[in-house]
Amino acid sequence: MSAKRTQQPATLFAAAGMEQDAPRPLPEKLRPHELSEVVGQDHILGPDGALTRMLETRTLGSLIFWGPPGTGKTTVARLLADATELHFEQISAVFSGVADLKKVFDAARARRETGKGTLLFVDEVHRFNRAQQDSFLPVMEDGTVVLVGATTENPSFELNAALLSRARVLVFHSLNDAAIEKLYARAEQIENRVLPLDAEARAVLVRMADGDGRAALTLVEEVWRAARKDEIFTAAQLQEILQRRAPIYDKSADGHYNLISALHKSVRGSDPDAALYYLARMLDAGEDPLFLARRVVRMAIEDIGLADPQALVVSNAAKDAYDFLGSPEGELAIAQAVIYVATAPKSNAGYKAFSAAKRMAKEAGSLLPPKHILNSPTKLMQEEGYGAGYQYDHDTPEGFSGQDYFPEALGRQTFYNPPDRGFEREIRKRLDYWAKLRKDKSS
Repeated sequence: MSAKRTQQPATLFAAAGMEQDAPRPLPEKLRPHELSEVVGQDHILGPDGALTRMLETRTLGSLIFWGPPGTGKTTVARLLADATELHFEQISAVFSGVADLKKVFDAARARRETGKGTLLFVDEVHRFNRAQQDSFLPVMEDGTVVLVGATTENPSFELNAALLSRARVLVFHSLNDAAIEKLYARAEQIENRVLPLDAEARAVLVRMADGDGRAALTLVEEVWRAARKDEIFTAAQLQEILQRRAPIYDKSADGHYNLISALHKSVRGSDPDAALYYLARMLDAGEDPLFLARRVVRMAIEDIGLADPQALVVSNAAKDAYDFLGSPEGELAIAQAVIYVATAPKSNAGYKAFSAAKRMAKEAGSLLPPKHILNSPTKLMQEEGYGAGYQYDHDTPEGFSGQDYFPEALGRQTFYNPPDRGFEREIRKRLDYWAKLRKDKSS
């Protein structure tokens, strides 16, 4: 062979003026080396954080990290292994099966024989089925591994109760603006260059990250690749270059609460057009449709109640329809629910009644119900008068005995006062009828 053909790759890279190592993505360059460098999770890693206290005891139990992508779950797991001098082993539930788990467990047992423990990090742990999740239990119980599972789904619904009972769930939060800005500042420092953005564009870039640290740093790389020498992007230019629309409002700031308040008050004010406008604005800004569906359910309960009992049924059905269809088709179901609740008769009588009942229950203390409505399964209880004088309502001509059910020391109370609107008009008639019967029977 010629000398040229036998030249080693390193020599070729040098001859071309290139580094041998491939360039590392910015998120990898900025990956924290200490837990103190992790941003946005002070409730876990701050001075009084759950993990901080755990590490002070030099003990680490199995954990489930629950939170959205790009919040540091994998990084924290790696750093925990370093801090506790455990071997770090990582697998993904997306690509692993029973055979892979067996190999990991066998290796951990062998490692344990040498005095070295294992921290097993399982990404997307909720993707394992029930049987696979059960396979972790023995190795968690005997200390073969310290399990740290990461999930973006609610562990209460996606993980076995047995697994959850052996692990502590720690919630990771989306990164707020301050945390994202801190990442941008670190990127500028490590790259020794500033982001070519004016103040408004920089604020827009923060919002574009949407609480995801990995996405934030990927956006930084895109900006630097796009910028020409001495060019400074405005907010409009930034959105055009990145082809990504910034949310209209920050989900953690005033704009978010202003719009959800406007949606709720438009529904309460029976204005379906304004309600649809604010719904559309929030969906366009990237709001989670399920968050909006949950708010519509709340409106049906709080502002309509029994004036139209179907409002809750329709709202729940819209939430289920979105769960089934997803975006964008499922968003129409939410819009229909918004129209329904906005045009429904309004009443907060149930809401007010429950609030008044809670206040009374707290103020009155532990009063015994009247003895005539208490069961008397023993002779002693019968002798004490339990159940004496109880009237079975179905045995009366009206199906209504008119007896008092409040504690004797409290006396009769009225919490629910339905208005003469919608279906509650009929309820009002029934209550008035029963009040008359009660008065007649007591006279």
